[in-house]
Amino acid sequence: MPADATDPPATVVPPAGGEPGGAALPDLAATVAGYRPASAAEAADLARIRALPAGDPWSRRRALHVTGSALVVHPPSGRVLLRWHERMGSWLQVGGHGDPGETSPAAVARREAIEETGLPDLGFWPDPSLPRLVHVVCVPVPAGNGEPAHEHADLRYVLATARPDALVPESPAARLRWLTLDEAATEVGEDNLRVTLGRVAALLAASTSA
Repeated sequence: MPADATDPPATVVPPAGGEPGGAALPDLAATVAGYRPASAAEAADLARIRALPAGDPWSRRRALHVTGSALVVHPPSGRVLLRWHERMGSWLQVGGHGDPGETSPAAVARREAIEETGLPDLGFWPDPSLPRLVHVVCVPVPAGNGEPAHEHADLRYVLATARPDALVPESPAARLRWLTLDEAATEVGEDNLRVTLGRVAALLAASTSA
C-alpha cells in the first residue's frame, strides 16, 4: 500500500447516554464531536464539517453536504467490496446521501450499503454494537445529473458480511467486486480512499492476530 495509506486508525469516543447500536445510533453532531482525526488533513476536513452553518447538513442544495459510506469486508477472507460508480468513473465504497429525517451517518451508511449490495446481514465491524467511524474526508464531486460541482463531507464506516456471495447489484451499471486489499488499492482512483483502505487493513490485521 502507498505510504499515505498507513495512517493509524482514527478513534471515536462513544457519546454518553444510550447504546450506539440499534435505533440509538449517534447522530451527526454526536459523531463529529466524539471523533479524533488521525492526520492534519483529516483534522482540517473535520473542522469544516463542525463549522457547517445551521440548517440541514444533509441537504443536497449545500455546496458541501454530509454523506455516509462504508467499506464492506468479509473478515475470513480479508477481502473488501467495491462498487463501480459511473458518474465518478471509478471503483468506490458504497454509501451516499441521507433520506429526509435521517440524522445518523452510521445509519445512512448501513442503509445505503444494504440497498447497493443486497447483502441482508451487514453489521458494523469489528464490534457490531459500536459503529466504527474510520475516516472523515471532504471529497469533490463533478457536475452531473443536473447538479453543479460540489463536495461530500463523507463519514466512512466498516460493515461486515458472512454471506459474500449473496450480492445483488442495484442496477447492471453498478457492478460489485470482491477484492483483496492490495487489489483494491490498485483499482481505486482516489488517494483518500486508499487511506481508508489502509485503516481497514490495520483493523483486519489486528483481528487476525487477536
